[in-house]
Amino acid sequence: MNSQLETVVFEMEKAVRGKRGVIEHILAALLAEGHILLDDMPGVGKTTLAVALSRAVDLRYRRVQFTPDVMPSDIVGFSVYEPQSGQFVYHEGAATHANLLLGDEINRTSPKTQSALLEVMEERTITVDGETHALPAPFICIATQNPFGFAGTQALPESQLDRFMVSLSIGYPSIEDQMKIISAQRYANPLDELHSVTTAQNVIEVQKFLSSVKVMDDMLRYAIELCEKTRIHPLIELGISPRGIAALVRMARASAVLHERNYVVPEDIQSVFLDVCAHRLVLRPQARVDGMNARDVLRSILSEIRPPVLSAR
Repeated sequence: MNSQLETVVFEMEKAVRGKRGVIEHILAALLAEGHILLDDMPGVGKTTLAVALSRAVDLRYRRVQFTPDVMPSDIVGFSVYEPQSGQFVYHEGAATHANLLLGDEINRTSPKTQSALLEVMEERTITVDGETHALPAPFICIATQNPFGFAGTQALPESQLDRFMVSLSIGYPSIEDQMKIISAQRYANPLDELHSVTTAQNVIEVQKFLSSVKVMDDMLRYAIELCEKTRIHPLIELGISPRGIAALVRMARASAVLHERNYVVPEDIQSVFLDVCAHRLVLRPQARVDGMNARDVLRSILSEIRPPVLSAR
């Protein structure tokens, strides 16, 4: 792995134990300028992961705890008339100066507020009363949701889920890692021990470099064929959109950079395929009858489509 990026991963692992794969995919999404949905049960470290990333990369971090009464203005800000000056004055929202915005439990707020967040994610600007405010670069949103306890929640429609570049699940740590976590928390919060090992400007430079990472025609065709298969699969109602293909290619480029290559290989596409595509699928009822979830179906597609053979470089 790139030495500088390896240092970021190592620093984050001080607070998030035993989840190197998830950390690498979080970092890849940051480099690919994509947003992340963390879909997992409470208490596994979703918020810790976001804070660890912000501290290791020196990003300005803001957090919104979504509840039914959170309004769009809490995210984008609002204007208030001040009689003294006779003018409307803009008051910042949570996203205004954030490099990393954490939207906790996005499915517990109203569709109107969800739409405001998704618009900020897509446009990377905020417009209030005709005045546009550009968000700082880099900008990434990490939204979390709990797959259990749906009382009072508003599920994100498929068209909105498509706005997230990847959907990740952290999962429970191993027994050994849980012992390390408890031991590390004995005297202090491990997050307090994290230091910035790179800068936002370095991240921007890598983001700009990403477009120069080569995706040969056979690699591009392989990525498209995988996604095309989702559109005709008997267990899938709604397959991967062109936006999903673009996200897959961009994440594959980021994976190549993480592994110090300036070209994409099949393993780059395969390693991110499930995380990029699983949340974009709508399965047919037959899939549930067969005991298959989205990731199971995608694994079967990976096994069916033969990857291209790399030529000598």
